Amino acid sequence: MHWIILFLAGGMEITWAVAMKFSNGFTAVIPSAVTVAGAIVSMILLGIALKQLPLGTAYAVWTGIGIAGTTVMDVLIFHEKISVPQLICIGLILAGIAGLRLLAKE
Repeated sequence: MHWIILFLAGGMEITWAVAMKFSNGFTAVIPSAVTVAGAIVSMILLGIALKQLPLGTAYAVWTGIGIAGTTVMDVLIFHEKISVPQLICIGLILAGIAGLRLLAKE
């Protein structure tokens, strides 16, 4: 269950980062509120996951999900270009997340 909570925390990390982009420097009220709420929920969920998971593993997975997810959202929503080397690096991050999950001592 703690892994599911950690992945939800990573999803909220993506949510608040994308909302921050839409907040226009915190001048748009609703995206700004989503940013703040998403960051709080993400941290709370990470804290819950940390009750059972090692800090280094959980933090690496949480930030990795945020990095990979926000990059995908940047391409899909904001039509940013992504290069092959960037795709390879994102793939390595995802491989690292999978490796940490598979090799984690619980």
